[in-house]
Amino acid sequence: MLPAQVIPAGFPVLEERTRFAQLSSDSVGPSFMIRPNIDYPDSVAKESIKIGKGEIGFTVLPSLSTIRITTNRPYGFGDYGMIPTPGAQFYLAGGVHYQWKELGVTFYPDLVFAQNASFSGFQGYRNASLTGERFLYWNTGDNPERFGDKPYFRLGLGQSKISYGFRSFEVSISNQNIWWGPGQFNSLNFSNAAPGFPHFSINTRKPAKTFLGNFELQMINGIFKTERIPPTQSDSLNARYYDPIREKNRYINAFTLTYNPVWAKGLYFGASRTVQTFTDSVGTSFIDIFPVFWGLTKQSVGSDLVGQSDKGRSQQISIFGRYVHQPSRFELYFEFGKRDHALNWREFILNPEHARAYLFGFTKLIRIEELESDFLIRAEITHQQESVNRYIRYNYGFITGGFSWGMNGAIGGITHHAQPIGVGIGTGSNIQTLEISKIDGLNKAGIFFERLENTVDYYYKVRLHDTERKPWVDLSVGFLYDKQLGNLLLISKLQLIHARNYQWQLDPSSTPDFPKGKNLTSVMGQASIIYFWNKD
Repeated sequence: MLPAQVIPAGFPVLEERTRFAQLSSDSVGPSFMIRPNIDYPDSVAKESIKIGKGEIGFTVLPSLSTIRITTNRPYGFGDYGMIPTPGAQFYLAGGVHYQWKELGVTFYPDLVFAQNASFSGFQGYRNASLTGERFLYWNTGDNPERFGDKPYFRLGLGQSKISYGFRSFEVSISNQNIWWGPGQFNSLNFSNAAPGFPHFSINTRKPAKTFLGNFELQMINGIFKTERIPPTQSDSLNARYYDPIREKNRYINAFTLTYNPVWAKGLYFGASRTVQTFTDSVGTSFIDIFPVFWGLTKQSVGSDLVGQSDKGRSQQISIFGRYVHQPSRFELYFEFGKRDHALNWREFILNPEHARAYLFGFTKLIRIEELESDFLIRAEITHQQESVNRYIRYNYGFITGGFSWGMNGAIGGITHHAQPIGVGIGTGSNIQTLEISKIDGLNKAGIFFERLENTVDYYYKVRLHDTERKPWVDLSVGFLYDKQLGNLLLISKLQLIHARNYQWQLDPSSTPDFPKGKNLTSVMGQASIIYFWNKD
């Protein structure tokens, strides 16, 4: 296996099975909280074409192709830049890796083509304030409900990378997705919800062992592409309410560190900070280039505002942890993040829930000897909704709320190609996921349940809960089936989604005395193929 050949962050099945294998291992291994830095399983690496000997040679990497068909409305996230859209969509990625001693070059481009069909989206309200507040999330973000009015096509560098390693460390120039934190379905800061983005990285490529324990770290400097696609399918609404902050690309500097104490084999914890600003605001000073070392409070940087006085910088800080109990094949993890600078440490202590988001989850594997298989139970909750202190902190008449996770009034959303870099389920939304499956190697058969609360922050911000309009909640059930057939790995998912009170719309039969929301049922079918190249 080549030294720099690793699984792309969030790569289907392979990353998941490698993580599950750690639950049954006796070794400590990586934290799975900084990805990609996880080697391909030996069984996969041996099935790849390798041309060369020792530390020199080419390897043809497993290729991935996905077809997705969604009816009636958008749904789906965590997919390397495939867009949430109804209709048919196709994704293709593949490439090669070359290794010369410690120098590694990976060329792994990807392609997305989507029908990008129209659908019943946001239609506005007679009350201009309600409509204007909905557009606030689009004006200060970069997350349209539809990606233009034509078929969507994107060809990019995908998971390509050039790196040079030294012992446990490496430096690289990359277009890869990165994934920080222990989440399996979501991450507060970085995930594979958007396409890969160009960045320079200094990081560990395997845990750095010290007398205190194992450390992993990564620092990146990169660029996020701003699209500013008109957000709704209504030209009149866009003309009246859409006024984006700035149509500029953004510079990102981020740092994360994890620690596995020598006296606690399965315990991992860490922290991360991301700071972004506009590319034309980056100067030559140390803090301009590495703003992650900027002050943590507003008073420490000489400003109690988030705006031009601090160059429009926005930050997110998170702490996270993961505990693996290998004897019982169980893991428990969490991530807690803060979006906005506290005024000072006193405010942080008195009001820790302000501008926070969190996720937590678990995985449990149960061996079934009679079937020679594993029974999997795993669940995860991601919560972005503003805390109840919005009623005191942001009480402007009927408006009771500020910005959501991943947003900032001066810089906009933390997005790339109009998709969120972190949580992909939608601005100010919450989700709960439960999966129950039977696993045998790379094969899987299972069922999962999801409950998605859409844009909850907007719903409570404009007090729709004081009207006859009920929350927009998607309830869904999905069926999973993965099957390895020789060099092919088939990955399939069929999901039925029932949207209650879709887009907070009222049914035509609704009355003030007997309110009734509009419901919408849709289906998402997805099939992926991973091909393991074999020189035989």
